[in-house]
Amino acid sequence: MDHIIEYCPRPQFLKFHNRTKRWACLVAHRRAGKTVAAVNDLIKAALTCKSKFAQFAYIAPYRSQAKSVAWEYFKFFAGTSARAINESELMIDFVNGSKIRLFGADNADAMRGLGFDGVFLDEYADFKSSVWGSILRPALSDKQGWCVFSGTPKGKNGFWEIKQTALRIPEEWFFMELKASDSHILPKGELAAAKAQLLPDQYEQEMECSFEAAILGAFYGAEMKEANIGPVPYDNNLPVHTAFDLGYRDDTACWFYQVIAKEIHLIDFFAVSGENIDNICKKVLEKSYRYGKHYLPHDARAKTLAAAGKSIIEQMAVHLGINSMEIVPDLSVQDGIQAVRKMLPNCWFDKEKCEEGIEALRQYQREYDEDKKSYRQTPRHDWCSHPADAFRMLAVAWKIEPKAKAPDREVALIVGDQNTATLEDVWADHNKFKRSRI
Repeated sequence: MDHIIEYCPRPQFLKFHNRTKRWACLVAHRRAGKTVAAVNDLIKAALTCKSKFAQFAYIAPYRSQAKSVAWEYFKFFAGTSARAINESELMIDFVNGSKIRLFGADNADAMRGLGFDGVFLDEYADFKSSVWGSILRPALSDKQGWCVFSGTPKGKNGFWEIKQTALRIPEEWFFMELKASDSHILPKGELAAAKAQLLPDQYEQEMECSFEAAILGAFYGAEMKEANIGPVPYDNNLPVHTAFDLGYRDDTACWFYQVIAKEIHLIDFFAVSGENIDNICKKVLEKSYRYGKHYLPHDARAKTLAAAGKSIIEQMAVHLGINSMEIVPDLSVQDGIQAVRKMLPNCWFDKEKCEEGIEALRQYQREYDEDKKSYRQTPRHDWCSHPADAFRMLAVAWKIEPKAKAPDREVALIVGDQNTATLEDVWADHNKFKRSRI
């Protein structure tokens, strides 16, 4: 039975719909129509798939975003081909048995264990870098499913790396880039007005698909462009310290670092969601590092009813030892951000183990005030917040870390013209020895 989708593609997207490669990278300017193209591409795939129990997914950075941006489109274009529509699950069952579900990368664990025949990742520049490798790529393996990475640039992050991969392996990847100046989708007058009203970097990023433009409102944009990123080996002769930002219903983030002279070596990182203190400590101990101090935020002292009146530091001390726990002073967020800025030139990040944390620092942004049309000094709360807050704990802890005491200067007591000892040196030498009366 043939199914007709009431969709007329824009000419600019015909190549995308007719692609034959398993992997695709779609870079498009704002208001190009990529969400509508994504919806219909998925519906077509669902209706033409020959596999039993075929399942497809549209994934946005947040589930609420997926619902507000794409859900109404899915219901409209599915039309009579939909057998059932589940509003609470954001799922459409089609008459041939295929399914399409909407997800958010903010709760990637909801997709763990599922298998997909195809997925469309919208605004991939805003995804956690770990979502692809740990959850989505394995979910495509048994069905050899396809994937589209789509979005508008946001600095040289994971999406930029996907673009580089697509350009490097054209025999396996479909790549398409739609710049506003080339696509002719938006009228010239509208583009001229937008260019006059937006900041240059903002226009280049949003309309001309520039990965070089600075991320607007990023706290550490300039510093992270110059950051030292590469292999950073663990030195087993030195202790490893940790810096935490702790949350129960939210993410918990932890940085692992060593201090070598004036350098801070970031050798590892992890972030988890919804884990209890016991499991968080287990993850720390699984690393098999020789630990020094574990730095916690000031609210780790607060006692909670859920933990039988024990504070977080008391709960963690059971696993990590009370003598290794330290509470970071309660500085303001702005003071902590300044501490990070001063520390970053001295930091060396392990590219592989700290990938998600590095990306969070790059994208950590100010909140945008829609009324005043400007950025506030307060950070925007998203997936970047917890890694950035943990890094702030590290900066404050490192700043107050006591410096090693210089060894006492030894001066030889020489008789004659070569003598350079002072009277203070003589008395200091005299006091080294205990004398008793005879």
